[in-house]
Order: sequence, then C-alpha cells, then structure tokens
Amino acid sequence: MPDNHLLDDVFHALSDPTRRAMLQSLSGSRMTVGELAEPFSISLAAASKHIKVLERAGLVRRRVDGRTHICSLDAAPLHAGMEWIRHYEKFWNQRLDMLSSLLAADAAADRKARASETGSGGQET
Repeated sequence: MPDNHLLDDVFHALSDPTRRAMLQSLSGSRMTVGELAEPFSISLAAASKHIKVLERAGLVRRRVDGRTHICSLDAAPLHAGMEWIRHYEKFWNQRLDMLSSLLAADAAADRKARASETGSGGQET
C-alpha cells in the first residue's frame, strides 16, 4: 500500500473541483498561474494557493522564469491513489457479481412464471 501521507495529500488535492479542473487543464500543456486562474472567478493569490496544494501532493511542478510561474502536471502521484482504490476494487466487484446473480435468478424466475402461465392452456388477455 502507498504511503498514507502521500495519499492524504493526493486525495486532499483532488477533493476540490477547482484543483481538479486545473489538473485537467495541465494535462494538455504547461500553463502559467494566470492561465490556470483565468477560467475561474478567483484572484491570482487564490489560484496560487490551489497550486501550492497541488504542488504539496506532487501533482504540479512550478518553474519560475523571471516573474512568470509556469506549471506542469506530474501525474505520477495519481498512481498511489489508483493503487489504493484498486485494493478495494475486489469488494465492490464481489457486490456487483452478487447483484448480477440475483438479477439473473429474478429474470429466470420471471421467464419460468410466464412460461407456466402460457403453458397451462390459459390465454393472455
């Protein structure tokens, strides 16, 4: 299992829709803080705070070029989150398999009931 501190930081970073949208934007190309802030009704300072959370989780790298801060995505820490989720996947797969079996049994019972109704010589009206 991955390091809990890393997981906490990654899931905290992903918990906010603005940060998720910023990551989505960065998946296409590098962007400045201003470019990342532009789609939102937030100040550059607020955008910078969001970016710092993403940096703390290791999801964003920031490079300073003069007064311009250029951000890029580092998706590697997302692997830790996926690994954690994958560990629990077996539990929901078991429940989905059970649900599938119950639905199949219910459908078979319905078919059997319909067959016995039409096979008993009675006609449906």
